[in-house]
Amino acid sequence: MIEFITNPFVVTLLLTIAGIGIVFELFSPHFGLPGLIGIGALIIFFYGHFQAGFAGVGVIFLFAVGLILIFLEFFLPGAISGTLGVAAIITSIFLAGGNAVQMAISICIAVLLSIVFFMIMVKVFGKKLRLFNRMVLFESARKEDGYVSNVNRVDLMGKEGIALTMLRPAGTAIFNKERVDVVSEGGFIQKNAKITVIKVEGARIVVRESENRKDELGGNGEW
Repeated sequence: MIEFITNPFVVTLLLTIAGIGIVFELFSPHFGLPGLIGIGALIIFFYGHFQAGFAGVGVIFLFAVGLILIFLEFFLPGAISGTLGVAAIITSIFLAGGNAVQMAISICIAVLLSIVFFMIMVKVFGKKLRLFNRMVLFESARKEDGYVSNVNRVDLMGKEGIALTMLRPAGTAIFNKERVDVVSEGGFIQKNAKITVIKVEGARIVVRESENRKDELGGNGEW
């Protein structure tokens, strides 16, 4: 049985089953039968190579760590745990082989077939990744849902107002009793100076000091 399990053809088959099982789980919201079959194939692989004397305790430990990291991927945000887990498993598989060249070939074939299976699931069956959905923001801020971007205040273009604060160059001004954040076109503008809007770039309102700079705010905040 050990000789059968360590046969290069059987090794490639076991690794392919494991790879396809893992890929299948990417499209499932929860860990299920395909993942168990994939892990079972890996366990059979390592059992045979351990009994044959190719895989030591350190390799088995590395494989176990990889499984734990992949399992933690279901509960931890980000893809770091899962990536490290896959890397640990692939490394342990390579180290478990008696023939490095043959094992590299088997791993490459298994990975290639897994990628082909992944593309079939996406392109042919139209499947979408569900396992890592929680790590990606799919919601969009739509206007229909009440989300709006910065209002473009083109209505203030050419308007005259009063600087409520000193503009250095940013500050606050008042236009027809409305407080607005503005920025001067370069230099400082004193408080209570009369200003004119010369440019509107989205929420950025650029002003310039008017010729008559002695107008001041009245006691009620009007000008």
